[in-house]
Amino acid sequence: MRERGAPPGERMRKPQRLVAGGGPRIDAAPRPDPAIARTDVLGVGISAVSLASAVDILRDWIARRDQHYVAVTGVHGVIEAQDDPALKRILNGAGLTVPDGVPMVWLSWRAGHRHVTRVFGPDFMLRASEMLSETGGRAFYYGGAPGVAQDLATRLARRYPGLGTAGWYCPPFRALTPDEETAVAERINAAQPDIVWVGLSTPKQERWMARFRPLLDAPVLVGVGAGFDYNTGRIQRAPAWMQKASLEWCYRILQDPKRLWKRYARSNPLFVYYLLCQTLGLRRFDQA
Repeated sequence: MRERGAPPGERMRKPQRLVAGGGPRIDAAPRPDPAIARTDVLGVGISAVSLASAVDILRDWIARRDQHYVAVTGVHGVIEAQDDPALKRILNGAGLTVPDGVPMVWLSWRAGHRHVTRVFGPDFMLRASEMLSETGGRAFYYGGAPGVAQDLATRLARRYPGLGTAGWYCPPFRALTPDEETAVAERINAAQPDIVWVGLSTPKQERWMARFRPLLDAPVLVGVGAGFDYNTGRIQRAPAWMQKASLEWCYRILQDPKRLWKRYARSNPLFVYYLLCQTLGLRRFDQA
C-alpha cells in the first residue's frame, strides 16, 4: 500500500495515447492470476472463489500494488463470448472472472470446487468497500447515468466512514475520442484510487477494462454492471427464494422488460443447449 502522506500525483504517469477503434499502443496482454483455479464453462474460465475469498484477493492485490481487472460474469457474459473471441480472451485474461450467477456456482461445484459461492456484483462492491474502509483505501466510480456515480460514492462513504472517495465520472453515451480517453486515464491516475468501479454493461465494461488496464495506476479495476443502480436503490433485489432458485433474471425482466427480455430469451436457452453439447462431447468450446 502506498504511503497516504505521499504528495498527490506522485505515482501518476502520463498515459500513452489510445488509438481510435483499437487498443493501447503498447503490448500488454491481460493476464489471469495463475494461483486461482478455474472451471471451464463453454471456454470461459470461471474463477473458483467465494465472495469472501474474492475480497481477500483484492486486498492482497492492493497491498502488493499488483495490477488486474475483475470480470463479474454470469450466463449472459458467457454467451456473449461465444460469438466474440476478443471478449472471450478478455474474460480469460482477467485476474478474476467471478461467478455471478447460480449456474456458474453449480458448475464449479460439479468440477470439485465446493467452496465456490455466488459473487454478485452489487454484493461484491459492498464487501470490497467495507474492506477498503478498514484499510483506508480509496475508490473511483466510472459509469452509470448522470448523477448515479456521485450518488453511489456519497452513499458508500456514508455507510463505510473509512472509505475514501477518489472521484467519479459519467461517460457520454457514445464512444470516447482518443483525446477524451487519455484525459480520463489522467484524471483517474491523478485521483490515486485503489479500486476503479466500472458500471457500464457487458461486454462494454469488460472491453473498457482491458483497454484501460495498461494506462491506469490503480491496482484493481472491477466491472459491476448494474451494481451502481442496485446500490443506489434504482434497481430492487429479487426475493431471497428467487435468488436461491436462480430465478433472479425473471425478477429483472419484470423491472425492465423492454430492454432485458430479448437478452434472456436468447442467452438462457442457448446456455442450456451449449452446456448440453459440451457435457456430451458434441461440441468443443475452446478458450480463445
